[in-house]
Amino acid sequence: MSARKNYSITIAGLKRKLPLFEIKPGLKIAILNILGDTELVQACARELSKKLKNEKIDVLVTAEAKSIPLAYALSTAMKKPYIILRKSYKAYMGDALRAETLSITTGQPQVLVLDEKDRAMLKGKQVAIIDDVISTGSTLQGMRVLMDKAGAKVTAEAAILTEGDRAQWMNIYSLGHLPLFTD
Repeated sequence: MSARKNYSITIAGLKRKLPLFEIKPGLKIAILNILGDTELVQACARELSKKLKNEKIDVLVTAEAKSIPLAYALSTAMKKPYIILRKSYKAYMGDALRAETLSITTGQPQVLVLDEKDRAMLKGKQVAIIDDVISTGSTLQGMRVLMDKAGAKVTAEAAILTEGDRAQWMNIYSLGHLPLFTD
């Protein structure tokens, strides 16, 4: 088995090697997986909270699952509540709202679900949408749709990294940018 190629990057002052994975023939992406990397999550939360400090934000919102530690750390740093949009509906979620997205990593449609309890908390609030990496913008768009349906106003969007067409992400607060890797 050959060694997997990596992409080296410095994020929030910390160096990381991100493994490259082929998502379709001739196209690879660098995978940032912050789950379990407490040092990086904490550093990213500190830096993103500085970037977001002048925005009007009542609640932080993210999608399940890899960005949950970031939302929690940002919540602690900014002293703001956070909400997780789930990827499947459970009976306890009550009168939930749904939006469909397309995942770049799986190439499959995904559903984002906003719990009834969290839906009530968002009505009339100003929110910041948080993600680990924004690539195609599909998850971001799904989160925007849900915020609109819930009666919340998106005032800021932030991610640790953006990926792909950098010009497309000019209004996203981020700590860096990943290129796409073609053969």
